[in-house]
Parts: sequence; structure tokens; C-alpha cells
Amino acid sequence: MDDSSERRHAAGRGRSGRIVYAGHTRHGETPAHVGATWGTAVRATLHCLTGCAIGEILGMVIGTALAWGNVQTMVLAITLAFLFGYSFTLFAVVRSGLTLKAAVKVALAADTVSIAVMELVDNAVIALTPGAMDAHLGDGLFWAALLGGFAVAFAVTTPINKWMIGRGKGHAVVHAHH
Repeated sequence: MDDSSERRHAAGRGRSGRIVYAGHTRHGETPAHVGATWGTAVRATLHCLTGCAIGEILGMVIGTALAWGNVQTMVLAITLAFLFGYSFTLFAVVRSGLTLKAAVKVALAADTVSIAVMELVDNAVIALTPGAMDAHLGDGLFWAALLGGFAVAFAVTTPINKWMIGRGKGHAVVHAHH
């Protein structure tokens, strides 16, 4: 399925409350492969990565600039990564007409696993890169570890998102609201 026909593909909620993709479910089945293209997974992961990266970089810059310890800086960076990651989805689904309460539920369902995996992988790369936790903002190692962590997190999270979307979970719950 190409990108243009993928965007036109109808999705909605069935009587059971689960996502139903027009023309691709049989009675009693969950949509196993609908919308689960690599292109869809890449876009979902990039969407998530953008919010995470903004929060993560902001947290690392603030913590490093204030000479906070590694734990405090990472806690701030992870907290802001989740906040920004959720906010990108939250604002998009609120614009589509959902109430704030409903939008929060969609954002939590859509992004929690993706953000959690991304943050786990990204922070593991940073923590395991020798000297990265002690690097300063002006050090190339600081930025190389941070950006390298994002690249590895993207590579790990994309197949997970593909798998989840193919089962009507993760970013698939957002598609009904676009």
C-alpha cells in the first residue's frame, strides 16, 4: 500500500471499542497487518522521537548547565522526554475534536511503550558510553553520545512500533482521530 492510499484508508472504532480498519478485518479478528507498513512505523517512531529528543536534550542541557549530578540530570531529561513526547500526540488529537480527558487517554495508549523503549535505549547508550555522563555541553562526546543514543533508540523502537501498530495498539489508536 503506498503512502497516499494508506492515508485514505478508513479507520474507526467498532462496537466493541477496538479499532476497526475498513475492509481488513474478519468477524471476531483483530486487524493483524493493517497499517503496519515500515513507512507507518518509521513515521510513528519519528513523531515519538521528535518529542522525546526535545525533552531529552532540554533536560540534559539544563542539568549539565546547572552542574547537577548524573541522576538528577537523567531524571529531568526522562521526565521532559515523556512530557514532550505525550504533548505532541495530545495536541494533535485535541485539535481533531477530542476532549482533553479523552486525548490524554489516547496519548498514553499511543506513546507509552514507544517513549519508554526509546528512553531506556537512549539513556543506556549514554550511560554506557565512557565519559559521556561527565561530558560538558561544549564537548563533542556529550553530543555524540546523545545523538548516537537517539539513532540506536530509533532503530530499536521502529520494529516495536510496527509490531504494535499491526495489532491495533500504540500509534494505531491515534489514526482513528486524524
